[in-house]
Amino acid sequence: MKNIVVLVSGGGTNLQALIDAQNRGKIPNGKISCVISSNPDAYALQRAEKNDIATAVIRRKDYENQLAYDKALVGLLKSKNADLIVLAGFMTILGEYVIQSFRNQIINIHPSLIPSFCGEGFYGLRVHQEALKKGVKVTGATVHFVNEICDGGAIILQKAVEVQNGDTPEILQKRVMEQAEWQILPSAVSLFCDDKIIVKADNTTEIHF
Repeated sequence: MKNIVVLVSGGGTNLQALIDAQNRGKIPNGKISCVISSNPDAYALQRAEKNDIATAVIRRKDYENQLAYDKALVGLLKSKNADLIVLAGFMTILGEYVIQSFRNQIINIHPSLIPSFCGEGFYGLRVHQEALKKGVKVTGATVHFVNEICDGGAIILQKAVEVQNGDTPEILQKRVMEQAEWQILPSAVSLFCDDKIIVKADNTTEIHF
């Protein structure tokens, strides 16, 4: 049984998708053991507490520099025996020390089909604003491993979502969450916990369903 630690900053809708999947028995070889927030007021912490999941708060501004924060976060993650770390709307940058300490053990959900609309500055509504501005007919979501390049880690799963006439960024964001993010994130977590993801030397993955 792998220990899953989820990092959050806000409402925690993707966290809720993971909790719901766990409660339905869809992550048989993993358990959410802790939720760590960068924001003490994040509603995601209440979601965790309602499901008897341990919580912790660690704020970047409480540390003098990135390395000091990174070392504190790594210490916290190791104290929780983290096997898998899931970034679910976590708005604090992870430094190289964290990434190197948990190589191919950190996954992120991004609201587009990488390599489209990704990289530095592409998060939240901006991703959907840019997709609509470009006039794409299909968008979606991507679960990927985290490496030193923003949104540049090996892709695990992707799911496409149709862009519809009259979409606003808010409407499209909701559809991408419901039809893609909340489906593929629990699936990717389950695959990891089942040891079915192999990261290859060329920064791609081999998935065994």
